[in-house]
Amino acid sequence: HVQLVESGGGSVQAGGSLRLSCTASAYAFASLCMGWFRQAPGKEREGIACVSDKNDYDNYSGSVRGRFTITRDNAKNAVYLEMNNLKSEDSAMYYCAADPGGGICSLYAKWYSYWGQGTQVTVS
Repeated sequence: HVQLVESGGGSVQAGGSLRLSCTASAYAFASLCMGWFRQAPGKEREGIACVSDKNDYDNYSGSVRGRFTITRDNAKNAVYLEMNNLKSEDSAMYYCAADPGGGICSLYAKWYSYWGQGTQVTVS
């Protein structure tokens, strides 16, 4: 079982930046694909960024590509989401997720077995 804890959310003005962190309680963190998802009220959960287990592949949704960057530190069992040039439409609950299948990552939620509780991002 993998436990994920997100942090770093908050309120920021449009054009600002935030860095989200997600730490995992997993002895085999380096074998996990990691993803970031978000869900705004009344909307479906959206996959926005993912990184492969070996950190050699990443992918982004069109809505965040060029503004958000996903990175991971396997030594710290952590994955990060650097968010720049934030817009009001980025306001949502942000979740990290882990896929024990390894290999390349996916932006589809069904691939992921473990989820954090989420951290709120509000852009005004």
